[in-house]
Amino acid sequence: MLRLHFSAISDVGRVRKDNQDSGYVGPWLLAVCDGVGGAARGDVASSTAIQQLRRLDEPPTEDLLGQVAGALHRAHDRIGELVDEDPALNGTSTTATVALFDGARIGVGHVGDSRAYLFRNGELSQITKDHTFVQSLIDEGRISEEESRVHPHRNLILKALDGVHEAEPDLFVVELQQGDRLLLCSDGASGVLDDGRLADILSMGTPDFAAVELVRASLEAGSSDNVTCIVADVLDPEADDSPALEDPEPLLVGAAAELRRRMPRAGKGSLFRGHRSGDTGELEAITADLPDDVPFAISSDPVDPEAARYAPRPPRRFAWLQAILALAVVVGVLWVGAAAAWSWSQKQYYVGEDGGNVVIFRGVNADLPGVSLSKPYETSDVELARLSDFDAGKVLEGIDASSLADARGTVETLAAKQSPAETTP
Repeated sequence: MLRLHFSAISDVGRVRKDNQDSGYVGPWLLAVCDGVGGAARGDVASSTAIQQLRRLDEPPTEDLLGQVAGALHRAHDRIGELVDEDPALNGTSTTATVALFDGARIGVGHVGDSRAYLFRNGELSQITKDHTFVQSLIDEGRISEEESRVHPHRNLILKALDGVHEAEPDLFVVELQQGDRLLLCSDGASGVLDDGRLADILSMGTPDFAAVELVRASLEAGSSDNVTCIVADVLDPEADDSPALEDPEPLLVGAAAELRRRMPRAGKGSLFRGHRSGDTGELEAITADLPDDVPFAISSDPVDPEAARYAPRPPRRFAWLQAILALAVVVGVLWVGAAAAWSWSQKQYYVGEDGGNVVIFRGVNADLPGVSLSKPYETSDVELARLSDFDAGKVLEGIDASSLADARGTVETLAAKQSPAETTP
């Protein structure tokens, strides 16, 4: 049976005053959560999720994904309970990336934009996919991976554990082998370090060294977010070349551990001052011959093929009229269908964005080439910039409504959640 040798570190970073990341790593579990919500206390969401998820850190059953899905659901429910108890927490949410180990493989559960990577034989693979607005643009081919790192909406996530909306996590299994190295991190690291730099760091040293170096490199690269990194090596204790290492103790880091380490501003002392800064950083056609005893054609009145080919045929009468009538029928059916579709679409509404404000659109939240299937119907005074990243991302994606009243209700909910407007003295 394989085992894990691991380390974890979480740092508040150079800009944020509070750490909203939380992490946990133990013999059977790796988990990173990145809280979202700002004034709504993202640190509460991430630490609450980790406290639920860490219960998985024991020898798992055969149903890896069932256990992971259940833990994520319990974390979701617990966050909802906290919001019910304290309305001030309304809007809080957290990402969650979880890897449950059974001695040979990991069951992965993923929601949001924290990431999990597998480093094997010198090659780095991202095994999770971001649930973000910019990732949807990448999938559609509208921007590149490099462009996504500087996109103005790169921080807008489309899925999170918030106690309200079922997140439907990605769930899958990854087979492991001796020598693999796993990395789970918040976007404070993956958002500024490309795959090449991550691979360089993961190729060297112990999990302790790699975790510290990843955080240091992220801060040097200009990360403005909290940074949390978990690194775990996959070892085979029975292999001849396996190092003799003691089992590390489980680690709880970030907001979940109530670690309020503050990174001083640039120009002052730093947690990593004095740490070395070197770069480590078409198929062929299938043919078959008929058996000799099978006749070419079976007929009571055999016809010579050439005679049939040139035999006179009666002229088609009024062929042009038949074509016109057929075309008229087709056009009529299409016109009726289009009219019915248009009538239906004008009874649909959704909430989206226009000119920086939350707007109720009439029509369908989709466009055809050269044709817009919706138009602004009512403009609200809710500003996108005053919403949380999560809510703003939902608005940009478009929030479907069952009726105009439902759409207005959604706008009212968003208005209640927007932050106060800044006043100019």
